[in-house]
Amino acid sequence: MTGFTAEEIREIVHEYQLQPWGTKQAWLDRRGLSGDKIRRWRTAIFDGDLERSLFPRQAIPVTHPGRRTSLEKQRERERAVHAAEVERLAARVRELEATNEALGKAIGLLHSMSEQEPDVNRTTTDPSGSSPQNPSSSSS
Repeated sequence: MTGFTAEEIREIVHEYQLQPWGTKQAWLDRRGLSGDKIRRWRTAIFDGDLERSLFPRQAIPVTHPGRRTSLEKQRERERAVHAAEVERLAARVRELEATNEALGKAIGLLHSMSEQEPDVNRTTTDPSGSSPQNPSSSSS
């Protein structure tokens, strides 16, 4: 497929189709593509042979203009669904990042609060290594 994947060819043809009338040749020139190549690719895409890498030897006039319009509309619907999904996932990522940031701040606050509190349950031991003495048991 001349160094392009089927998806890349599909994208190129789609971009070409969206170019306004009178600007398509300049668009092709900027990308180093010929009109013949884009016609062959269009024919392969709209005839459903792109995935099998079957390109017609000659670009023939399109006999199914309604099919092209239908395929372009389907592609736009797919792009809209994809864009909506990307936006939904981006919003979820922002939500999770905000939650993560809030949790980080809460943990930091808990750490700073625990550093300021005195240790209440500290047991003191006799320097000789014996256990703490009970003052009530020292009456002999």
